[in-house]
Amino acid sequence: MPLVATGELVTRAARRRSAVAAFNIITLEHVEAVVTGAESLDTPVVLQVSENAVKFRYGRLLPLARAAVTAAERAAVPVALHLDHVRSDELLRQAADAGFSSVMYDAAHLPYAENLAATRAAADWAHSQGLWIEAELGEVGGKDGRPPLDAHAPGARTDPDEARAFVADSGVDALAVAVGSAHAMTERTATLDHDLLKRLATTLDVPLVLHGSSGVRDDELTAAVAGGIAKVNVGTALNIAMTGAIREFLATHPEAVDSRKYLGVGRDAMADAARRIIRMLGAGQ
Repeated sequence: MPLVATGELVTRAARRRSAVAAFNIITLEHVEAVVTGAESLDTPVVLQVSENAVKFRYGRLLPLARAAVTAAERAAVPVALHLDHVRSDELLRQAADAGFSSVMYDAAHLPYAENLAATRAAADWAHSQGLWIEAELGEVGGKDGRPPLDAHAPGARTDPDEARAFVADSGVDALAVAVGSAHAMTERTATLDHDLLKRLATTLDVPLVLHGSSGVRDDELTAAVAGGIAKVNVGTALNIAMTGAIREFLATHPEAVDSRKYLGVGRDAMADAARRIIRMLGAGQ
């Protein structure tokens, strides 16, 4: 079916007090696994390409983006395409022509005023192209002369009052909030600040996004969705599943040289992981 807009999926999930799963893709196997998992549950899904994934693909966005678009157009469920964690304005400006309906502009590493100015400019451009835009806000930058704390650094938290001003002044459509998760966690030990999340959900009138969800237990994620998270980003969980399955296969089949054998096992493991996460988030309910 045709590509759908990320904003439509997130808005619908927010109204239902559920969350749409947004999976970061790196290879064609990631794409196929996520779509397979979503189709098996008859549930919409978001495919995300990060700036780091583009760098891995020799700095070229289109090969992976076109593979994702083709897979989405042939999927039996609605699929959206999102450009994730963009810091490069050059990459940002490739989004619309590559089939993306949304972008996450990442200036959260900058002091607040610089983050706001950069995000405002990115939002103005994105909206002129019909793109839905997500941003991120962590700790107030430059407090007491300190450098800004990255939104996913230990202890980073999003201040509700600052977030309200940031959303109003930047014009973004959604906000990724720092409530205790962290990127690239391989152990599910993160504890979310649900009281803070409740305050953010009450204060803000845009959908909230959780990054770094691979390090969060299911019960914590379920509570986060109930507390107002409408989009949950997933990346490392797929890579753990893929790598573990391939490692086990090669350990028991040391003679294997046909990459289809172990990539297929890895793809199946990622599909299982995607299916579990989508079901748990309840976006199809």
